Amino acid sequence: MSADNSPNTSVAPETLAPARRGLLSRWFGIVLWKRVILGMALGAVAGLLLGEHAQQIKWIGDIFIRLIRMLIVPLVFATIVAGVVSIGDVRRLGGIGAKTILLYLVVTLVGASLGLVLGAVFKPGLGVELGQAADPSIARPAVSLGEQFLSIIPTNPVAALANGDILSIIFFSILFGISVLLAGERAKPIANAFGAVAEVMQKLTRGVMEVAPFGVFALIAWVVGVTGPGAFVHIFLLAVCVLLGCALQVVFVHGGLVVGLLGRMPSIPFLRDIADAIVVAFSTSSSAASLPVVMRVAEENLGVSRVVSSTSLPLGTSMCLDGTAMYVGLLSMFAAQAFGIHVTPLQYGLIVITTVIIAMGSGPVPSASLFLLAGVLQVLGLSAEQTALVVGFILPFDRVLDMMRTVPNCTSDLAVAVTVARWENELDEEIYRAKPTS
Repeated sequence: MSADNSPNTSVAPETLAPARRGLLSRWFGIVLWKRVILGMALGAVAGLLLGEHAQQIKWIGDIFIRLIRMLIVPLVFATIVAGVVSIGDVRRLGGIGAKTILLYLVVTLVGASLGLVLGAVFKPGLGVELGQAADPSIARPAVSLGEQFLSIIPTNPVAALANGDILSIIFFSILFGISVLLAGERAKPIANAFGAVAEVMQKLTRGVMEVAPFGVFALIAWVVGVTGPGAFVHIFLLAVCVLLGCALQVVFVHGGLVVGLLGRMPSIPFLRDIADAIVVAFSTSSSAASLPVVMRVAEENLGVSRVVSSTSLPLGTSMCLDGTAMYVGLLSMFAAQAFGIHVTPLQYGLIVITTVIIAMGSGPVPSASLFLLAGVLQVLGLSAEQTALVVGFILPFDRVLDMMRTVPNCTSDLAVAVTVARWENELDEEIYRAKPTS
């Protein structure tokens, strides 16, 4: 019998490659948050089965945490400079732009404060074990008010970037961005360059996030193996705080404070007619993806003129993330409680200010608030390693929390648009008060 007639039991290399490509295609064809949840579920099972032996696979999670730490400094610097430079177009919009920015600052400030209050009341981080919670030496010694503010101003911006001094980086980034604006047309190449760098950092962040399912698997296995299933209790309490905070923002801050008190319009029509925007924001978990629906709701359901909607709503997509501010403020309290840190009144004030800056500078990146959390936690004296522990603990569950906090990010834009339109006589009150036909 010739060799040609014998059964072929081997697999040709050219048939393996398509099979591997098919497996990879199926893997990457699954949306990232579903892969992260799968990694979390498998990690929980592995942690229960391995117990303390799960410590042996923690290094996989440590790789992911190192990748996150690698991104923090360039992401903060690039996104804040790019965000400040983008305001240059708004300055030429006159009264509508100025009033819009002012209201966005107010609602973001309220959001950050609300997060701190919820964290102080419900204490979701109390009892969480992140490896060093009982060590009182992790916090920096108390410093005076003057020293605290002096430390924000870098004597060497390059050294601040190299050392990861986030507060100093934020301060320098804002001044640098303002200087680019003041330089006008001659600085246009620099403005474009930072816009490109911010875009590159967002792409790099998305690439690092592809490692998340494996890092989450290892981290969850380690947490469950060492501390047991009790870790999920703290996450559930944190999720309840986020849900409550989002509801308070939409109903009382946006509907009551902004539309009702400042805009002097009834809140019920506003809350009734924004349902489409809420559904899309929650399902997409993206303020940018929700913008077309938000603009339609503003004009057709709420009676906001095209002049105001086209000005305030795109600006709010990148500038007003008060849901993110509430979330970052809440996480700062979560971290302080987990590491046993007493927060002083001065630190509360610095947390609010830093959170507002970070929330208004965070780009449209998945879980961007977690990457930028370092700036807030530095106020508490936490190191980059401890910040990474917090991020690693929260990240597996962040998709659901992100869906919730995207809702107030969008509804705040609508509330500000209605109020500014009312101030500028650009609001059709008949449309606003009428029930929508669709």
